Amino acid sequence: MLLSTFLLTDAFCQQRSNQHKKSIGSKNGAAELWLTDPADSVLFKKEKVAYTSVSNQSPTIKIDRTTSYQSIDGFGYALTGGSAMLINKMTPVAKAKLLHELFTTQGTSIGVSYLRISVGSSDLDDHVFSYDDLPKGETDPELKKFDLGNDEGSLIPVLKQILAINPKIKILISPWSPPAWMKTNGETYGGNLKPEYYKTYAQYFVKYIKGMAARGVRIDALTIQNEPLNPKNNPSMVMEAPQQADFIANDLGPALAAAKLKTKIILYDHNADRPDYPISILDNKAAAKYVDGSAFHLYGGKIDALSTVHNAHPDKGLYFTEQWVGSPGNLKNELEFHIKEIIIGATRNWSRNVIEWNLAADQNQEPHTPGGCTRCLGAITITGDAIIRNPAYYIIAHAAKFVRPGSKRVESNLLPGLPNVAFVNPHGKLVLIVYNDDSSSRSFNVAFGKKAVSSTLNAGAVGTYVLN
Repeated sequence: MLLSTFLLTDAFCQQRSNQHKKSIGSKNGAAELWLTDPADSVLFKKEKVAYTSVSNQSPTIKIDRTTSYQSIDGFGYALTGGSAMLINKMTPVAKAKLLHELFTTQGTSIGVSYLRISVGSSDLDDHVFSYDDLPKGETDPELKKFDLGNDEGSLIPVLKQILAINPKIKILISPWSPPAWMKTNGETYGGNLKPEYYKTYAQYFVKYIKGMAARGVRIDALTIQNEPLNPKNNPSMVMEAPQQADFIANDLGPALAAAKLKTKIILYDHNADRPDYPISILDNKAAAKYVDGSAFHLYGGKIDALSTVHNAHPDKGLYFTEQWVGSPGNLKNELEFHIKEIIIGATRNWSRNVIEWNLAADQNQEPHTPGGCTRCLGAITITGDAIIRNPAYYIIAHAAKFVRPGSKRVESNLLPGLPNVAFVNPHGKLVLIVYNDDSSSRSFNVAFGKKAVSSTLNAGAVGTYVLN
C-alpha cells in the first residue's frame, strides 16, 4: 500500500469535524470519534461529536452498561523475532519514537497492550532455532545445553524497552516446534513430540519462563503449540487433542505447579473450524484443572465457534491469538474482515484479547525462515528508520488505545449493516466500535443512559466512539 494513500491534510480533517458539529449541534459537550474511512483517506483521526437528544428517524445503537460480559486483557501483535530485529536496528531516537507511538496512549499513540512471542523461532525469524539445538543423533534429556542466546540479540532488548514504557503489558508465548531431537521425525517441521520427551518438554517451558523472568520479562500465558494441526510451516509440529490433553494433565500442568509458576495454560491456538479440539480437552477433568482457556485463529471456520466453546465451558477463557494481512494489503478489504469478524466478532464471542500477525516486516516482507511466510505484511513496514503504517496498525489502534486492560464488554444491540461492540473501560468511559458494512453511508444514533450522540459513517468506514 502506498504511503501517499494515507496522507490527509489538516484542512480536510477540520472540514469533516465541522461537518459533524453542524449536523448534530453543540449542546451538552462533546464525545470523541476516532475515524478510519478509506473512501476519504481518513486514517485514525480524532473528531468531536456533540451529545444531543435523539429526535430523528435514524436507527439507534443502545448501550446498556448494566449488562456486562468478559473482561478484556488487551489488543496487540505478535512481536516476532524478525519484528524485533528490524526494530532493534533502528537508530536510538527513531526506535524510541516508534515504541512510544506503539505502546503508550498519549496523543495519537495507539496503546498496544498485549504481545505474542515465539518460544524458539517462528517462521518469521531469519533462521530456525530452538534453545537446545544439537547435531543429528544427539539428545539432551536433562536440558543441560538449554540456552536463550538466540533471543539475547534483539528480542529480549526490545522487550525490555517495551516493558520500560508499559510494565503491565501482557505477554503470551507460543512454540512453533520443540528441539528437533524431541520429535518423531527429527526435523524442525512436522512430526510429533515423542512420548518419552513429554516431561523433558514440560521442563523446557519451565526453564524458558524462569529464564525470561530472570531477564525481567514476565510471561502471563502460554499456548502449547502454534497451529497444532498444521505441519507445513518451518518450524511446526502436529499435536492432536489427545496428545495435548495427556501432556497437560501429566506433564506440563504438574511441572508449572511444582515450579510455582503462575503462567496460564491456553489450549489449541488454531482455526475456528475445530471447536471440538479444545472442548475435548476441557471435558477431561485431569487436564482441565490446569487450563485457563482456549485460543483461536480464523483462517478456517466461523468466529461464533468461540461461543460454542464458551457455552460448553463458560468457566474458561477465550483468546484470539493470530490473523495475518497478506501483502501488499488493501485497507478497505482488511477493515471489512478484521474489524467486523475479529475486533467486533471475536470480542462479541467472548474473546478477552485480539492479536494480529505480525508487528513488523521490511519492504520485502522479510525476514522469514526457509519455508516460512513470504507474504506476511507487518502492521508496520520498517526500512531503516522509515516507517509505513499498514492495515493491521489501524485495525488494532481502533481497540487498543481505548479498550484498556480491565475493560468489560457490555451490551449493545446489533443493527443491520452496522456491526458493533461496546465496552466500559477502567476509567468508566464507554467505548463503542462501529463498522459500516452497508454499500452506502449510514446515519445512526448511539444512546446510553440519558445521553445520546448522532453520527454518520461512510460505507466501509470504522468509528470508535469514546463516550462519557
